[in-house]
Amino acid sequence: MTPPAPASGLLDGRVALVTGAASGIGQGIAVAYAREGADVVVVDLAGERDAAATLDGIRAAGHEPLHVQADVSDAAAVQAMAAAALERFGRVDVLVNNAGIFREALVESMTVEDWDRVIAVNLRSVFLCTRALLPQMLERSDGRIITIASQLGQIGGAGAAHYAASKAGVIGLTKSLAREVSARGVLVNAIAPGPIETPLLAGETEAWRSTKLAELPIGRFGRVEEVVPTAVLLASAGGSYYVGQTLGPNGGDVML
Repeated sequence: MTPPAPASGLLDGRVALVTGAASGIGQGIAVAYAREGADVVVVDLAGERDAAATLDGIRAAGHEPLHVQADVSDAAAVQAMAAAALERFGRVDVLVNNAGIFREALVESMTVEDWDRVIAVNLRSVFLCTRALLPQMLERSDGRIITIASQLGQIGGAGAAHYAASKAGVIGLTKSLAREVSARGVLVNAIAPGPIETPLLAGETEAWRSTKLAELPIGRFGRVEEVVPTAVLLASAGGSYYVGQTLGPNGGDVML
């Protein structure tokens, strides 16, 4: 793994909440935010033991994290999560909607249950978490909402129609919300990574991985640390003129 860049205090005094933060991209973002000076709320379906690497990384950066175990596709759980974060820190300045799942299935054989679960975790959760934390951002005319989409939401993916549809929905939600709230001080953007070496990718079949790898102009899968700097940019002062954008660290899978 490439060593992280030296911290510059880009998020000093900020409070960030990252969903799906126990591993993968969410873990990388949560720890990077702490290293840049933010207090971090770690939200995941995983308990504290499974989120230990993230929590320890935040503590190593000099911050005591708040861990909230929650299913972010459940409205009541999200309201409780938001209440716990606001009780602890008083506000949330940066919301990172990262939680997501990937399942393989052709449309012809896809179950309704699989479709509903992927849409619930990947798209419904973004709406629920955003709705729960947006009002306090608007009250202060200050906030950042960053959602992890996917390049498959831009180009589609055979065997992943539910996933691609959920991520395309995320991109549409990002653009729509940005039009609603950017003039009121809340900046909303998305990141659409290509395939990144995470537990999510490791769980896919070798056939899927081989096919996808052959499609990438760069010839390799990405690394978490190649996505994290984009999330830091969008959360920091340097991201102040990004509105409704979908940034793509994707290895050339999508070229705009």
